Amino acid sequence: MSLNIFSLEGKTALVTGASSGIGQAIAITLAESGAKVAVHSRKSGNAAETLATIEDRGGVAFEVVGDMADTSTPQSVFDQSVDQLGRVDILINNSGTIRRAPAIEYSEEDWQAVIDVNLTSVFRLSQIAGRAMIDNGGGKIVNIASLLSFQGGITVPAYTASKSAVAGLTKALANEWAKHNVNVNAIAPGYIATKNTAALQADETRNRQILERIPAGRWGKPEDLAGAAVFLSSAASDYLHGHILVVDGGWMGR
Repeated sequence: MSLNIFSLEGKTALVTGASSGIGQAIAITLAESGAKVAVHSRKSGNAAETLATIEDRGGVAFEVVGDMADTSTPQSVFDQSVDQLGRVDILINNSGTIRRAPAIEYSEEDWQAVIDVNLTSVFRLSQIAGRAMIDNGGGKIVNIASLLSFQGGITVPAYTASKSAVAGLTKALANEWAKHNVNVNAIAPGYIATKNTAALQADETRNRQILERIPAGRWGKPEDLAGAAVFLSSAASDYLHGHILVVDGGWMGR
């Protein structure tokens, strides 16, 4: 066995929500590992920085566009990716949103918006990609879960519900598709410094409480998740199915 089992040479990947943050870091690293990458963003041009970074480092990438809150977007984004890449060997379901409010005040609109993006689009896109991967003889699907796949959180009921469901969906799809050489796994990020966590970082009390519990003593960076994504996208994880890989600086072990 050699390090070649981590290579993505000759592979194609679709990364949703890749214009910034975790998705951007994963898309760039998949490209550096040899994959051609379809970089998804909600609006045309939003992924320019990701594309430029990949191309500057000698990689190949294309932008695909669509709002994951729209029920037609998963099919459209997958079709755009196939048009550019020929096929999709790796799917990274990273698109997500969060809306904060106490549970007794949480609106139906906010609930539905979060569920549509974080859960429904993940199932629809996985279903579409899964069909193609089964026909192609295999593939890799990596969902982005959360620490709130295991915990309840505060003032984020829809986000917690959606990410708990993503963990369950990951296992359900793995049970059906493992026999077809389609690996379905997930990464559960810890507290990562992104736009989604800006409010927590800015809250002096919550920021201190969070850092006190993380054994690593710091917030994670998007790049801290990239190695896990390469592992789950490569031949190195061929016997891994339905696993939720926590990358959290030690938070869950505390």
